[in-house]
Amino acid sequence: MSNVRVCVDVVGGDEKPQVVLDGIEAALAADPDIEVLAVGPAEIVNLFAAAHARVEALEAPDIIAMDDDPIRAVMTKRKSSIVLACRAIKKGNADAFFSAGSTGAMTAAATAYVTPFRYQAEGKKQPVRPCLTNALPNRAGGLTVLCDMGANPDVEVDDMVRFAQMGSAYARVVLGIEHPRVGLLANGTEDEKGSNFTKACFPAMKAAVPGFVGNCEGTDLTSGNFDVVVADGMSGNIALKATEGAAKFLLQELKGAFMASLGTKIAALLIKKQMREIKAKLSGDAKGGAILLGLRGVVLIGHGATSVEAVKNGTLAAAEAVRAGLVENVANSMDGIVL
Repeated sequence: MSNVRVCVDVVGGDEKPQVVLDGIEAALAADPDIEVLAVGPAEIVNLFAAAHARVEALEAPDIIAMDDDPIRAVMTKRKSSIVLACRAIKKGNADAFFSAGSTGAMTAAATAYVTPFRYQAEGKKQPVRPCLTNALPNRAGGLTVLCDMGANPDVEVDDMVRFAQMGSAYARVVLGIEHPRVGLLANGTEDEKGSNFTKACFPAMKAAVPGFVGNCEGTDLTSGNFDVVVADGMSGNIALKATEGAAKFLLQELKGAFMASLGTKIAALLIKKQMREIKAKLSGDAKGGAILLGLRGVVLIGHGATSVEAVKNGTLAAAEAVRAGLVENVANSMDGIVL
Protein backbone atom coordinates (compact mmCIF):
# COMPACT_ATOMS: atom_id res chain seq x y z
CA MET A 1 0.00 0.00 0.00
CA SER A 2 1.37 3.40 -0.95
CA ASN A 3 -1.55 5.84 -1.15
CA VAL A 4 -2.89 6.47 2.35
CA ARG A 5 -5.67 8.78 3.49
CA VAL A 6 -5.10 10.33 6.92
CA CYS A 7 -7.85 12.20 8.73
CA VAL A 8 -6.46 15.24 10.59
CA ASP A 9 -8.35 17.19 13.26
CA VAL A 10 -7.83 20.90 12.50
CA VAL A 11 -9.29 22.06 15.84
CA GLY A 12 -7.54 19.54 18.11
CA GLY A 13 -5.13 20.92 20.68
CA ASP A 14 -4.40 24.26 22.29
CA GLU A 15 -3.04 26.04 19.22
CA LYS A 16 -4.94 27.91 16.51
CA PRO A 17 -6.21 25.87 13.52
CA GLN A 18 -3.64 27.58 11.28
CA VAL A 19 -0.87 25.67 13.06
CA VAL A 20 -2.55 22.39 12.11
CA LEU A 21 -3.21 23.55 8.54
CA ASP A 22 0.46 24.49 8.14
CA GLY A 23 1.41 21.07 9.48
CA ILE A 24 -0.86 19.37 6.95
CA GLU A 25 0.73 21.38 4.14
CA ALA A 26 4.18 20.31 5.32
CA ALA A 27 3.10 16.65 5.41
CA LEU A 28 1.66 16.83 1.90
CA ALA A 29 4.91 18.35 0.65
CA ALA A 30 6.96 15.63 2.37
CA ASP A 31 4.92 12.66 1.11
CA PRO A 32 3.34 12.78 -2.38
CA ASP A 33 1.40 9.57 -1.71
CA ILE A 34 -0.78 10.74 1.18
CA GLU A 35 -4.20 12.31 1.06
CA VAL A 36 -5.71 14.25 3.94
CA LEU A 37 -9.29 14.32 5.15
CA ALA A 38 -9.34 17.63 7.06
CA VAL A 39 -12.04 17.54 9.73
CA GLY A 40 -13.34 20.63 11.49
CA PRO A 41 -15.66 23.65 11.11
CA ALA A 42 -16.93 24.19 7.56
CA GLU A 43 -15.51 27.70 7.28
CA ILE A 44 -12.01 26.35 7.90
CA VAL A 45 -11.85 22.98 6.14
CA ASN A 46 -13.78 23.89 2.97
CA LEU A 47 -11.48 26.78 2.07
CA PHE A 48 -8.41 24.71 2.85
CA ALA A 49 -9.60 21.74 0.79
CA ALA A 50 -10.47 23.99 -2.17
CA ALA A 51 -6.87 25.23 -2.24
CA HIS A 52 -5.19 21.79 -2.03
CA ALA A 53 -5.59 18.98 -4.57
CA ARG A 54 -5.00 16.11 -2.11
CA VAL A 55 -7.23 17.42 0.67
CA GLU A 56 -10.92 16.69 1.21
CA ALA A 57 -13.08 18.47 3.77
CA LEU A 58 -15.13 16.74 6.45
CA GLU A 59 -17.40 19.27 8.14
CA ALA A 60 -17.65 18.96 11.93
CA PRO A 61 -19.68 21.72 13.61
CA ASP A 62 -19.02 20.50 17.17
CA ILE A 63 -15.73 20.80 19.06
CA ILE A 64 -14.68 18.75 22.09
CA ALA A 65 -12.71 21.03 24.40
CA MET A 66 -9.79 19.90 26.53
CA ASP A 67 -11.79 20.45 29.74
CA ASP A 68 -14.92 18.59 28.55
CA ASP A 69 -15.79 15.34 30.28
CA PRO A 70 -14.43 12.84 27.69
CA ILE A 71 -17.19 10.21 27.74
CA ARG A 72 -20.03 12.72 28.05
CA ALA A 73 -18.56 14.79 25.21
CA VAL A 74 -18.24 11.79 22.89
CA MET A 75 -21.84 10.78 23.65
CA THR A 76 -23.38 14.25 23.25
CA LYS A 77 -21.18 15.88 20.59
CA ARG A 78 -21.78 13.34 17.85
CA LYS A 79 -20.78 15.81 15.13
CA SER A 80 -17.47 16.77 16.72
CA SER A 81 -14.23 16.47 14.77
CA ILE A 82 -13.00 13.62 16.97
CA VAL A 83 -16.17 11.53 16.66
CA LEU A 84 -16.63 12.08 12.92
CA ALA A 85 -12.98 11.24 12.25
CA CYS A 86 -13.24 7.95 14.16
CA ARG A 87 -16.43 7.14 12.28
CA ALA A 88 -14.62 7.89 9.00
CA ILE A 89 -12.11 5.14 9.80
CA LYS A 90 -14.91 2.72 10.66
CA LYS A 91 -16.68 3.49 7.37
CA GLY A 92 -13.47 3.09 5.38
CA ASN A 93 -13.30 6.74 4.36
CA ALA A 94 -9.92 7.16 6.09
CA ASP A 95 -7.03 4.82 6.92
CA ALA A 96 -5.77 6.68 9.99
CA PHE A 97 -6.54 9.59 12.30
CA PHE A 98 -4.27 12.20 13.89
CA SER A 99 -5.40 14.76 16.48
CA ALA A 100 -3.80 16.84 19.22
CA GLY A 101 -7.15 16.93 21.01
CA SER A 102 -8.24 15.54 24.37
CA THR A 103 -6.56 12.19 25.08
CA GLY A 104 -9.59 11.01 27.05
CA ALA A 105 -12.04 11.92 24.29
CA MET A 106 -9.79 10.40 21.64
CA THR A 107 -9.56 7.15 23.59
CA ALA A 108 -13.32 7.03 24.23
CA ALA A 109 -14.27 7.82 20.63
CA ALA A 110 -11.71 5.44 19.15
CA THR A 111 -12.88 2.65 21.44
CA ALA A 112 -16.51 3.29 20.52
CA TYR A 113 -16.15 3.76 16.75
CA VAL A 114 -12.81 2.45 15.49
CA THR A 115 -13.35 -0.41 17.99
CA PRO A 116 -10.72 -2.63 19.64
CA PHE A 117 -9.92 -6.17 18.64
CA ARG A 118 -11.69 -8.91 20.58
CA TYR A 119 -10.28 -12.04 22.15
CA GLN A 120 -11.91 -15.30 23.13
CA ALA A 121 -12.02 -15.95 26.88
CA GLU A 122 -14.23 -18.36 28.80
CA GLY A 123 -16.46 -18.83 25.77
CA LYS A 124 -17.06 -15.09 25.34
CA LYS A 125 -15.63 -12.41 23.08
CA GLN A 126 -14.02 -9.64 25.14
CA PRO A 127 -12.62 -6.31 23.87
CA VAL A 128 -8.89 -5.66 24.10
CA ARG A 129 -8.00 -2.60 26.17
CA PRO A 130 -6.40 -0.02 23.84
CA CYS A 131 -2.90 0.81 25.01
CA LEU A 132 -1.45 4.33 24.69
CA THR A 133 2.10 3.93 23.40
CA ASN A 134 5.00 6.11 22.34
CA ALA A 135 8.76 5.89 21.88
CA LEU A 136 11.07 7.95 24.12
CA PRO A 137 14.70 8.86 23.36
CA ASN A 138 17.24 6.92 25.42
CA ARG A 139 20.88 7.36 26.40
CA ALA A 140 22.01 4.66 23.97
CA GLY A 141 20.95 6.84 21.06
CA GLY A 142 17.83 4.83 20.28
CA LEU A 143 14.20 4.80 21.38
CA THR A 144 12.37 3.01 24.18
CA VAL A 145 8.69 2.09 23.81
CA LEU A 146 6.49 2.89 26.83
CA CYS A 147 3.07 1.27 27.17
CA ASP A 148 0.62 2.03 28.72
CA MET A 149 1.09 5.81 29.06
CA GLY A 150 -2.23 6.55 30.72
CA ALA A 151 -5.21 5.06 28.91
CA ASN A 152 -5.89 2.34 31.51
CA PRO A 153 -5.28 3.18 35.19
CA ASP A 154 -6.87 -0.09 36.37
CA VAL A 155 -5.96 -3.29 34.54
CA GLU A 156 -5.77 -7.06 34.95
CA VAL A 157 -2.75 -9.32 34.52
CA ASP A 158 -3.92 -10.47 31.08
CA ASP A 159 -4.16 -6.82 29.99
CA MET A 160 -0.51 -6.28 30.92
CA VAL A 161 0.50 -9.33 28.88
CA ARG A 162 -1.32 -7.92 25.85
CA PHE A 163 0.25 -4.47 26.41
CA ALA A 164 3.67 -6.15 26.29
CA GLN A 165 2.81 -8.10 23.16
CA MET A 166 1.43 -4.99 21.42
CA GLY A 167 4.37 -2.83 22.49
CA SER A 168 6.78 -5.44 21.19
CA ALA A 169 4.97 -5.49 17.83
CA TYR A 170 5.22 -1.68 17.71
CA ALA A 171 8.97 -1.85 18.38
CA ARG A 172 9.43 -4.37 15.56
CA VAL A 173 7.21 -2.72 12.95
CA VAL A 174 7.74 1.00 13.63
CA LEU A 175 11.25 1.10 15.12
CA GLY A 176 12.72 -1.84 13.22
CA ILE A 177 13.95 -3.66 16.35
CA GLU A 178 14.04 -7.33 15.33
CA HIS A 179 14.03 -8.84 18.84
CA PRO A 180 12.75 -6.26 21.36
CA ARG A 181 13.85 -6.58 25.00
CA VAL A 182 10.75 -6.21 27.17
CA GLY A 183 10.73 -5.07 30.79
CA LEU A 184 8.03 -4.79 33.47
CA LEU A 185 8.12 -1.47 35.35
CA ALA A 186 8.70 -2.10 39.07
CA ASN A 187 10.62 -0.68 42.04
CA GLY A 188 13.70 -2.80 41.38
CA THR A 189 15.20 -5.16 38.83
CA GLU A 190 15.17 -8.29 41.02
CA ASP A 191 12.52 -10.88 40.14
CA GLU A 192 10.87 -10.65 43.54
CA LYS A 193 10.49 -6.84 43.47
CA GLY A 194 7.23 -5.02 42.86
CA SER A 195 3.69 -4.82 44.16
CA ASN A 196 1.42 -7.83 44.48
CA PHE A 197 0.03 -6.92 41.08
CA THR A 198 3.39 -6.70 39.26
CA LYS A 199 4.48 -9.93 41.01
CA ALA A 200 1.45 -11.61 39.45
CA CYS A 201 2.26 -10.07 36.05
CA PHE A 202 5.88 -11.30 36.08
CA PRO A 203 5.31 -15.06 35.50
CA ALA A 204 2.46 -14.39 33.05
CA MET A 205 4.67 -12.13 30.93
CA LYS A 206 7.60 -14.52 31.19
CA ALA A 207 5.43 -17.31 29.78
CA ALA A 208 3.68 -15.37 27.00
CA VAL A 209 5.92 -12.49 25.90
CA PRO A 210 8.88 -13.23 23.61
CA GLY A 211 11.93 -11.23 24.65
CA PHE A 212 10.74 -10.64 28.21
CA VAL A 213 13.84 -9.83 30.27
CA GLY A 214 12.32 -9.15 33.67
CA ASN A 215 11.67 -6.19 35.95
CA CYS A 216 13.02 -2.73 35.18
CA GLU A 217 13.11 0.59 37.03
CA GLY A 218 11.94 4.09 36.15
CA THR A 219 15.47 5.01 35.05
CA ASP A 220 15.20 2.37 32.33
CA LEU A 221 12.79 4.58 30.38
CA THR A 222 15.93 6.34 29.16
CA SER A 223 18.74 3.86 29.91
CA GLY A 224 18.60 2.01 26.60
CA ASN A 225 18.74 -1.34 28.42
CA PHE A 226 15.17 -2.18 27.38
CA ASP A 227 13.36 -1.66 24.09
CA VAL A 228 9.86 -1.90 25.61
CA VAL A 229 8.80 -0.88 29.13
CA VAL A 230 5.35 -2.10 30.22
CA ALA A 231 3.23 -0.56 32.96
CA ASP A 232 -0.38 -0.04 33.96
CA GLY A 233 -1.73 3.32 32.81
CA MET A 234 -1.37 4.95 36.22
CA SER A 235 2.27 3.96 36.79
CA GLY A 236 3.20 4.57 33.16
CA ASN A 237 1.74 8.07 33.16
CA ILE A 238 3.47 8.98 36.43
CA ALA A 239 6.80 7.69 35.11
CA LEU A 240 6.36 9.59 31.86
CA LYS A 241 5.41 12.87 33.54
CA ALA A 242 8.27 12.55 36.04
CA THR A 243 10.73 12.02 33.19
CA GLU A 244 9.32 14.97 31.25
CA GLY A 245 9.40 17.15 34.37
CA ALA A 246 13.04 16.26 35.07
CA ALA A 247 13.99 17.08 31.48
CA LYS A 248 12.27 20.48 31.66
CA PHE A 249 13.95 21.23 34.98
CA LEU A 250 17.41 20.43 33.64
CA LEU A 251 16.87 22.55 30.52
CA GLN A 252 15.67 25.45 32.66
CA GLU A 253 18.66 25.12 34.99
CA LEU A 254 21.06 25.01 32.04
CA LYS A 255 19.47 28.11 30.56
CA GLY A 256 19.84 29.94 33.87
CA ALA A 257 23.48 28.87 34.18
CA PHE A 258 24.31 30.01 30.66
CA MET A 259 22.73 33.42 31.25
CA ALA A 260 24.62 34.04 34.50
CA SER A 261 27.56 36.01 33.07
CA LEU A 262 29.09 37.34 29.87
CA GLY A 263 31.39 34.35 29.66
CA THR A 264 28.61 31.81 30.00
CA LYS A 265 26.49 33.74 27.48
CA ILE A 266 29.30 33.42 24.95
CA ALA A 267 29.53 29.70 25.73
CA ALA A 268 25.78 29.41 25.19
CA LEU A 269 26.11 30.95 21.73
CA LEU A 270 28.76 28.40 20.83
CA ILE A 271 26.50 25.44 21.65
CA LYS A 272 23.17 27.02 20.63
CA LYS A 273 22.65 24.52 17.80
CA GLN A 274 23.30 21.52 20.05
CA MET A 275 20.95 22.83 22.73
CA ARG A 276 18.19 23.24 20.14
CA GLU A 277 18.77 19.65 19.00
CA ILE A 278 18.48 18.38 22.58
CA LYS A 279 15.29 20.39 23.13
CA ALA A 280 13.79 19.05 19.89
CA LYS A 281 14.64 15.46 20.87
CA LEU A 282 12.89 15.88 24.23
CA SER A 283 9.84 17.70 22.84
CA GLY A 284 8.21 14.66 21.22
CA ASP A 285 7.65 16.53 17.96
CA ALA A 286 9.84 14.04 16.09
CA LYS A 287 7.34 11.17 16.54
CA GLY A 288 4.26 13.39 16.29
CA GLY A 289 2.37 11.75 19.12
CA ALA A 290 1.33 8.58 20.91
CA ILE A 291 -0.56 5.76 19.22
CA LEU A 292 -3.49 3.73 20.57
CA LEU A 293 -2.62 0.07 20.03
CA GLY A 294 -5.25 -2.65 19.98
CA LEU A 295 -7.70 -0.88 17.66
CA ARG A 296 -8.85 -1.91 14.20
CA GLY A 297 -7.35 1.28 12.78
CA VAL A 298 -4.45 3.68 13.32
CA VAL A 299 -5.20 6.47 15.82
CA LEU A 300 -2.41 8.87 16.78
CA ILE A 301 -2.73 11.44 19.58
CA GLY A 302 -0.48 14.50 19.57
CA HIS A 303 0.45 16.76 22.47
CA GLY A 304 -2.10 19.51 23.15
CA ALA A 305 0.56 22.21 22.84
CA THR A 306 1.31 21.03 19.32
CA SER A 307 3.41 22.60 16.57
CA VAL A 308 3.64 22.63 12.78
CA GLU A 309 6.46 20.08 12.95
CA ALA A 310 4.50 17.81 15.31
CA VAL A 311 1.40 17.87 13.07
CA LYS A 312 3.51 17.12 10.02
CA ASN A 313 5.30 14.24 11.72
CA GLY A 314 2.10 12.91 13.30
CA THR A 315 0.40 12.82 9.91
CA LEU A 316 3.38 11.13 8.28
CA ALA A 317 3.75 8.65 11.16
CA ALA A 318 0.08 7.69 10.88
CA ALA A 319 0.52 7.01 7.17
CA GLU A 320 3.68 4.97 7.74
CA ALA A 321 1.95 2.86 10.41
CA VAL A 322 -0.76 2.00 7.88
CA ARG A 323 1.77 1.12 5.18
CA ALA A 324 3.78 -1.04 7.59
CA GLY A 325 0.67 -3.03 8.54
CA LEU A 326 0.96 -2.10 12.22
CA VAL A 327 -2.68 -2.94 13.03
CA GLU A 328 -2.37 -6.43 11.56
CA ASN A 329 0.97 -7.06 13.27
CA VAL A 330 -0.43 -5.97 16.63
CA ALA A 331 -3.41 -8.31 16.22
CA ASN A 332 -1.14 -11.21 15.29
CA SER A 333 1.05 -10.60 18.35
CA MET A 334 -1.75 -11.47 20.79
CA ASP A 335 -3.18 -14.88 21.59
CA GLY A 336 -6.86 -15.68 21.03
CA ILE A 337 -7.71 -12.65 18.88
CA VAL A 338 -10.97 -13.05 16.95
CA LEU A 339 -10.66 -11.23 13.61
